[in-house]
Amino acid sequence: MTIVASGDELILEQIEKQVAKLADVRDIKILQPEDSVYRELALIKVRASSEQRQGIVAMANVFRASIIDVAPESLIIELTGNQDKISAFLGLLSGYEILELARTGIAGLGRGIENVTYLGNE
Repeated sequence: MTIVASGDELILEQIEKQVAKLADVRDIKILQPEDSVYRELALIKVRASSEQRQGIVAMANVFRASIIDVAPESLIIELTGNQDKISAFLGLLSGYEILELARTGIAGLGRGIENVTYLGNE
């Protein structure tokens, strides 16, 4: 689970202590933006007539999104990237009817192998 928080050192320390108390927590890592990779996943179902499909597919290609489902009246698009990329794509889709939208929120990992926690086979 990735928790995104901001605040002064005291607030962040308090958040870390409260999260550490939870039963299923095995490790806590503070990810610094310059040393980490962050992504978000969005699944977007768009109403698409046969005339609209080509335009939606072209926009998806520009954003390196994938069309993962095609139905007679809709498409489902899968897009990963930072929040700005996903928001920009959704902005371009404003001329179309978005039927459903699911966003994961941010997931992140630290770069390299220096701060990897090996949890074993429990």
